[in-house]
Amino acid sequence: MAKIQKNSILGGIRGSIGDMVIRQMPDGSVRVSAKSLKKRKFNQAQRDNQDRFKMAQAYARVAKNDPVYLELAQETGRSVYHLALSDGLIPPVIHAIERTDGRVRVMASDNVMVARIWVRILDGEENPLDEGHAAQPDPLHDPERWEYASHAEGTVEATAWDLTGNRTTQFLVNARAGTVLIRP
Repeated sequence: MAKIQKNSILGGIRGSIGDMVIRQMPDGSVRVSAKSLKKRKFNQAQRDNQDRFKMAQAYARVAKNDPVYLELAQETGRSVYHLALSDGLIPPVIHAIERTDGRVRVMASDNVMVARIWVRILDGEENPLDEGHAAQPDPLHDPERWEYASHAEGTVEATAWDLTGNRTTQFLVNARAGTVLIRP
């Protein structure tokens, strides 16, 4: 690989010529290298990750006018595109599910925000006994806490969605008052 600095002939050239690849580096230098001849093969997990990244990129391009991302970009100094891209790549996390006094409390977070949480109470055969949207009792001071009123006994299934549609589901099996699931 050749490294060329301050060369007026190759300074404006980028791309490939024949079997040579010409790249301009961040420090201003130009690097010339041989084109790779072997074709890379990706496994299924790598292809799935590439598809996920493409979907996140497509979402980030259309989310550039979303007020949530615009406000967060002003607060953090990051670009709207990169905030939406990272939101598309990172699903929400459910930290805890708790049963107390006829309520199901779900603690969940996301790198931007959790958009909604759906709670289902299931019997032993996984038939729904009760289900509905959880609400945030105090979104300004405790944005991670969501609650759903239910006296039904059984397995609690909580699903959290972010703005991009990513979702995470956690279960609290045979939930009775006072039981808690905590994820590390």
